[in-house]
Parts: sequence; structure tokens; C-alpha cells
Amino acid sequence: MKLKELFDSFDPCETKLYRPYIIAEAGVNHEGSMAIAKRLVNEAKEGGADAIKFQTYKASTLASKDSPAYWDTSKEPTKSQYELFKKHDSFWIEEMAELKAYCDEVGIEFMSTPFDIESADFLDEMMDVYKISSSDLTNKPFIEHICGYGKPIILSTGASALHEIQEAVSWIEKHGNPLALLHCVLNYPTPDENANLGMILGLKKAFPDKIVGYSDHTLPKDMKVCEIATLLGSVIIEKHFTHNKTLPGNDHYHAMDKEDLKLFRKNLERTFEILGSFKVEALEDEAPARQNARRSLVAKRFIPKDKTIEADDLTFKRPAHGISPKYIDEVVGKEALHDIAEDTVMQWNMLS
Repeated sequence: MKLKELFDSFDPCETKLYRPYIIAEAGVNHEGSMAIAKRLVNEAKEGGADAIKFQTYKASTLASKDSPAYWDTSKEPTKSQYELFKKHDSFWIEEMAELKAYCDEVGIEFMSTPFDIESADFLDEMMDVYKISSSDLTNKPFIEHICGYGKPIILSTGASALHEIQEAVSWIEKHGNPLALLHCVLNYPTPDENANLGMILGLKKAFPDKIVGYSDHTLPKDMKVCEIATLLGSVIIEKHFTHNKTLPGNDHYHAMDKEDLKLFRKNLERTFEILGSFKVEALEDEAPARQNARRSLVAKRFIPKDKTIEADDLTFKRPAHGISPKYIDEVVGKEALHDIAEDTVMQWNMLS
């Protein structure tokens, strides 16, 4: 399923859990190499991602030269955002167009998060859905510019108060763009105890008509965090993606790789197998239990022919091969058509 189709088919009133749409957030983990970028595309597809997402920016339009780091500098020692972004801002319109074509060839949806007006404009021809970073949640002019394309929007909500999210949502709703909100914690990496997945339910309560998902920055480990997020109702799961988790850099050490992604997919299939149907009904495999573990009305003592049945004449025992105890009020007051021995399972043809 394409992401646009997910927006088109989403029904907020439907009681179900979705198999999440998985976005492998490659960001700039290609580090300026088209060969590595295409390797990331291939491995995201192999791992089972529905989409791979890059990031498109120029350091000069994204950060001032004195912008401090907000990541773990023991993993990524660059102290300035501008300096870090400058290392990875070489991919622009031609590179993105090539990656879009390659994704189409491989069979995985292409996405890229724009961080300025120019990249947002040229990405319009390449994407059906826009992603807006948590860092731009308060960037009203940029959000309104993206709304102008008339496409669905995914907005991450990291480091935001509820009133800030409500404000951003109001800007988007004014334009009528379909919207998904991703719970996110802007902490790289996010300790498990800070994941606060309960906020997914908070978003669902605050925005009941919106798609809600999760953008994850925890260490991949066993991918349990993303699995729990799915069980809490995340329709979209986004997580940083790399071909090598041992590489230095801001987005490698907390990213998943293709093996993590495969594990997540495998665990999801098992989880949804266990979840089964959301329709409340007896299963075919439960038929023996319905017949043998439920109870019938049973003669508590000998009941002679023509006796009017009293409540004290009856008890209830397994199996459910006779009159159900739920009909006791209809049985009491009827007459026995013949002698009924003690411990007989009551049948309708025994009664007048």
C-alpha cells in the first residue's frame, strides 16, 4: 500500500489495529555517496520497509553558524549543527530525482523531508505525502507553504507541548490537508524509559480524527519499543535506518539496520497472528467447548409424569446438550410428559 492510500482508507471510527506503514528514515546516512544511498534503498526494501525517507537541506538555510549540538557528542563529536549539516548537504534536486527513480525501480516508496522552501518545491513532483520534522512544528510559514501543495502531511511532535501541537494542527486544518501525527522524543538516543509511548494514546485522545503514529529514536535492541507502539495504535512507524550501526555519526548509532527491520516484521506477523480478529464472535475451534463445557438444565431428582416442574426439581450441569439454563423461567411451570429420572439432561420434548 502506498502512503497516500493509507490516508485515503483510514477510518478513525474503525476498531482495529493496523499493520503499521513502516518508514525507514535513512536521512543523510548516505553521507553524500549515491552508491551508499542506493544500498540503503535496497536494504530497506529487503528488510521489509514500505518507504525509505531521506532528508533534503542546505546547511546555510537550516542552521546559523553558532547553532549548538543537541545530540550525544560522545557518538558524534561535531559541536555545531551548521558544521554537521554542511558535511551532508550535497544531495539536492538531481540526486533526489535519481533516488526517486531508483526507489520506483526497486519497489519501495520514496520520501524526503524538506527543510527549506526550495527543497519543498522541487520534491513536490517526487512525493505524494510530505513529512514535516518536529523541529519545524512551530514554523508556521513553512508549514503553511507545504499545505499549499494540497497533499497529506505527516508531522512529528517531538519536544512539543500539547498546546503547540494543537496550534500546528489548526494551521494545517485551515488548509484541509489530511494529517498524521507521530509521537516522537527528540533525544538521540532516547532511553527506553523516556520513550513515553503512552503519549500515543494521549495524541489519539486529543486528535481522534487523525492518524497517529510513532517516530522512534531508541536503540533498536529487539525492536520491542516499536512493537509496543504498534499495539498502542500506531498506524505509521518511522525509525532511523543505516547499513552499518557501528559507523560514527549522529544518525547511525541509534538506527536500525535491515536485520533489525526483518526482526520487527517477523515479530509483527506473530503479534497480529495472536491478535486475530477484532470482531467479537465464537471461533469454529471453540465449538467443542460450547457443546461440552457449557451447561444444561438437569433433573435434580426424579420427576414423575404430569408433575408441574418447579425450580427445586432442576440444577445445571455439563454438557450443553439439552435445554440451556438461560431458559429456566420457561421450563418452570411446564408439566413432565413422562417420568424423568434423576440426573437426566432436560430436553424440550420431555415437557408439555
